Amino acid sequence: MSEPASLSVEFVETEKQIPEALWASCFPSSPESQWWYRLLEGAGIDNQFQIFYGLLREGNVSVGIVPLFTMELALEFIVPKWMIALLAWLGKMLPSLSQPRILFVGSPCSDEGAIGLLPNIDRRAAMEAIHHALEREAEIRGTGMIVWKDFPESYESDFDWFARRMGYFRMVDFPGAVVDLSSSRKEDYFAAMKRSRRHDIRRKLKQSAQALVAEVEILQKPDAATLECLFGLFVQTRDRAKNQFERLDYRFFERAAEEPTAHFILLRESHSRDIVAFSLCFEIGGVVINKHIGLDYTRPREWFLLFRLFDVTVDWALARNARAIHSGQSGYSAKIQQGHRLVPLTNYGRHRNGLFHRIAAAVTRRISWSTLDDDLAEFERAHPESNSKRRD
Repeated sequence: MSEPASLSVEFVETEKQIPEALWASCFPSSPESQWWYRLLEGAGIDNQFQIFYGLLREGNVSVGIVPLFTMELALEFIVPKWMIALLAWLGKMLPSLSQPRILFVGSPCSDEGAIGLLPNIDRRAAMEAIHHALEREAEIRGTGMIVWKDFPESYESDFDWFARRMGYFRMVDFPGAVVDLSSSRKEDYFAAMKRSRRHDIRRKLKQSAQALVAEVEILQKPDAATLECLFGLFVQTRDRAKNQFERLDYRFFERAAEEPTAHFILLRESHSRDIVAFSLCFEIGGVVINKHIGLDYTRPREWFLLFRLFDVTVDWALARNARAIHSGQSGYSAKIQQGHRLVPLTNYGRHRNGLFHRIAAAVTRRISWSTLDDDLAEFERAHPESNSKRRD
């Protein structure tokens, strides 16, 4: 086991400065590894996020990778709605409180936070070394706050230790949404749902089939005209979203289309051949990342495009023997109906200013799924035993 004093961190600006073999060894089972950061670096999001990396070293040997980024974060992503006006008012005197610039551990667009370590490296020792390096780097980069973003429950015991030792506060974040596929049979996907949801889904799919005759098309590397059409549908959907942590433009889809793991699932209206819905999915190691969708909202509601699209996405994932579909952190009402389970994700934060740290810690203790999203509030009322409640 490595001792904390033997570990150090070097910061690099691009994924190309990290050997491919180290990426493969540090993220052997992660759906989002080197290919994902290669995509993001060329996706035109540098006006929103400054992505860089920590290279963890044991002596002169590289033993870990820490994805990082900085950004200015809007208040609605961190505080309950009722506090936004108060903090905005305080922000007139203390701008860094109302629009904080934050150094994040994680990726701006990933489903879960992760640090990649070689198997023999102790995670707690690594986290301690990373923390000390980030304290210095935060000052250099002009960020007042450090946040370890969207870490799953598999990190919880280590963060319990780390947060006490390093003075971080815990804050509930938007959960992930996952459909587990226990077999390649569609019947087993439906059987895993509550009876009422299964009935509702089948009713909507039946009505959609009666109203819309559609053809399914699976594309890789779509041509420019098709990609333009897909992006237009994405914009329709993006602009209706209640929460937009990142704002992707056409360049993201251009870069995504070049990735061998990327598949575009299209629904075409049979008579006109118009594309009325699509899903951009990445398939990595038996996991389908249902990353972005686009729907034509000018079409009749009885087409139930969202449910029809996910139904064909399930068919595609089953045909490829996927074991799970990951669908991200939004649109919870529909995802719950479609059989997703909610995956608790947690942020851990530390403000470099002592007063601001105490304010942020007090505010985040009031955050739960209910304060973050109306659909999640309804879920919590129906499931009071859920894991979303904050812990004191």
